[in-house]
Amino acid sequence: MDFGVVLQTDPPAREVVRLMKEAEDQGFRYGWTFDSPVLWQEPFVIYSQILAATSSMIVGPMVTSPGPRDWSVTASLFATLNDMFGNRTVCGVGRGDSAHRVVGKKPATLAGLLEWMRAVKEMAEGREAMLGDTPVRIPWVRDGRLEMWMAAYGPKALKMVGEHADGFILQCADPAIARWTIGSVRDAARAAGRDPGGITICVAAPAYVGDDLAHQREQLRWFGGMVGNHVADLVARYGDSGPVPKELTDYIRGRQDYDYSHHGRAGNPSTDFVPDEIVDRFCLLGPASAHVQRLQELAELGVDQFSLYLMHDDRDRTLRSYGEEVLGKLTA
Repeated sequence: MDFGVVLQTDPPAREVVRLMKEAEDQGFRYGWTFDSPVLWQEPFVIYSQILAATSSMIVGPMVTSPGPRDWSVTASLFATLNDMFGNRTVCGVGRGDSAHRVVGKKPATLAGLLEWMRAVKEMAEGREAMLGDTPVRIPWVRDGRLEMWMAAYGPKALKMVGEHADGFILQCADPAIARWTIGSVRDAARAAGRDPGGITICVAAPAYVGDDLAHQREQLRWFGGMVGNHVADLVARYGDSGPVPKELTDYIRGRQDYDYSHHGRAGNPSTDFVPDEIVDRFCLLGPASAHVQRLQELAELGVDQFSLYLMHDDRDRTLRSYGEEVLGKLTA
């Protein structure tokens, strides 16, 4: 199993770079960030600094979306970083939540997302893509490579991952939900004539190593609120008794308004509806041994990478604990 770390690009950017370098030193191979340009600093500027400060770490957004930038700009950003640092980027992408909603846009449609994925990948790898009615090719790209890892929860999005994406990002560490979503992706890949084993499976969730479970739960409750934004869309589309497992949908019944100014942050007041049970299922808490046990269960389900969200008050200790007590047991 590979490991990644996910950060927000809060200022100062040098702290983001420091933590990414520390993560690589501890054995993490991937460095991800949120991508919501109003809420946080512009990640692509910071990626250049992370890539310069590390030797082999692969970096990218978890996740970007079609809304924030012109598609040719996004492709050129990836292609430029790859040209400078040797194809060390990956693109995590979804329909768009905070990056769209804080500027008054709706999430992209799945059809629009697929068009974006195809166009950005083609341009970033030096091939021609259609932007509307205009053929566009970035002429200076040489041997570019950009994998598209798509985040998804619902049946139609999971089907699209299996049919078209290079990787699948599940933002939730619940084994029951992982089993259903991974199975859906693989079934769709087989039906499309693709090799299911060729799709990288990445589970991303907050992790906090320590013994004070009550404190850890309060620090990580924000994650249930973030996931709840996507689940609310699924319930609106499929209803309470639709094809999405109740392990994912039942807990949002008490959800009301959501304030994006606290998005992804410990103490988010919009997440009071998230019960302890959901924090325990969706996140990794407790001593390092408990993390190893959950990760081994996820590995048995076919998870290739675990990326930990590091948004809490003891980030350095958790990084060190993973490096010293966790990674070796999963990468051996």
